Formats: sequence, C-alpha cells, structure tokens
Amino acid sequence: MLSFRPAFFVLLLTTLLFSACSGYQKLLKSTDVNKKYEAAIRYYEEGDFFKAGTLLEELIPLLKGRPEAEKAQFYFANTNYRQRNYTLGAYYFKNFHDTYPNSQYAEEAYFMQAKSLFKDSPSFQLDQTNTYTALEVIQEFLRRYPESKFRVETESMSQELQKKLENKAFLAAKLYYDLRYYQSAVTAFTGFQQGYPASAYGEQAAFLKLSAQYDMAKESVPEKQQERYLEALAFYQTFIDNFPQSKDLKSAERMYDSARDEVAKMKAAATVVAK
Repeated sequence: MLSFRPAFFVLLLTTLLFSACSGYQKLLKSTDVNKKYEAAIRYYEEGDFFKAGTLLEELIPLLKGRPEAEKAQFYFANTNYRQRNYTLGAYYFKNFHDTYPNSQYAEEAYFMQAKSLFKDSPSFQLDQTNTYTALEVIQEFLRRYPESKFRVETESMSQELQKKLENKAFLAAKLYYDLRYYQSAVTAFTGFQQGYPASAYGEQAAFLKLSAQYDMAKESVPEKQQERYLEALAFYQTFIDNFPQSKDLKSAERMYDSARDEVAKMKAAATVVAK
C-alpha cells in the first residue's frame, strides 16, 4: 500500500488544481458582478495578483457608480505593480488619484505612482527620460503630502535617482575626454560641476577638466593657443584651491608649468614682432 501513496498525493494535487482552475474559469465567464468582485478581493488578499487583476480589469467598467469601484481601481493598480508591470502600475495609480483625489487611498496611490516610476527607471547607462519623470512626480508628492508617512522612503528614492543622474553626467563628460573631444569635455565637466557641486566625483571632474583644457590648448591652432592656455591656468588655480591634497597634484603642476611657459613664449614672441 505504501508504494501507491506518492501517486495518490499527485492525483489529489492534480484534482485540487484542476478544480481551482475550473472555478476560476467559471468566474471569468460569470455575469454575477458581486460574485466576481468578492472573488477578486479574495484572490488579492491571498496574493494571487494575476487572477485578482484579471477579474478587476473586467469589473471596473461594470462597477462604475458603485461604492466598490474606488477600492477595485486601487487594487487593480496595485496588481500591476505587484506583477512588476511598473509602467502600467504608474498609469493606473495616476488615473486613480486623478479620479478620486479625496479618497482614503489617494495619498498612497500618489506614492505608488512615484514608486512605480522609480522601479521603472533604467540603469544610468541608458536614456534617463523615465528617471526625470519619476523625480518630477516625487517632488510633487512631497509638495502635496509634506507630512506623509511615506516621506522617508520617497526622499530615499529621490536621492537614489539623483545619484543615477550624477553618475551618468560624470561618465558622459569623461567619455568626451576619453574620445579626445576636449572642448566638449570641458563644457560637459563645467555643466557637471554646476549641477553637482558636492559630488564625490568633484575632484576627478576638476582635474579632468583642467587636463582637457590643457590638451585642447596644446592641439589648437596658434592663434587660439594663448587664450586656451590662460584658461587652463585658471582651471589649475581653481583645482588647487579646492583640492590642495589631491593625488593628481603633481600632474596638475606639470600642466601648469608647461602652460605658463607656453604663454610666456607667446608673449615674448609678440613683443619682438611689435618692435
């Protein structure tokens, strides 16, 4: 008898699963709105967000005007989030708080829209349009709900997204430098310094900006060299003022000495021509 027990349990499990699936299929075909709604809420509370979401999507237009509609729409939005359909989740959460601005779920829906967009933000190597959208929604949430219980988590999401943009901005500037597009690198590093004055990349950005300016001056046509070397000298001064203990100080000093010597030669040559 013992040898048949595993087969018996497999058969029992299969029967139960078939019965459950059969019951769910009957619900899908049912026209009983109340029965479907009760089942959807039950599936939701049990954590079966696929079945809950499928039923709620069918029910929402049928519940229009009824008190259950509010809860159904909020739960439906959350079934998308729980299934990692973050773009759809953000859309339905926004639709919810636009439709029910005074709902007990309105604040959480706004927060969940922000969280969905946060989850949908790509890695910093990719286009960051979604990240900017997420930050806009986060800032608006914090403005609307300054005392929210979700404030700490929302601020943490904001900081993480800002860090992602900071990484992208620095690496974009550095890529110009690595590709020897020195003028673009100087412009990009200047923008980076203005946008992220307290960045951990601050020292590296300042040094690479100096280096890019120096290399650009060195490779420039003669009529532009003096002006560009003078700019490099100014960048050096800013660099040592802000980072006097930098590990790149000796390299910076070599560029400074070379740039100063080149400017002195050009001024001497100009004086001779003038005479």
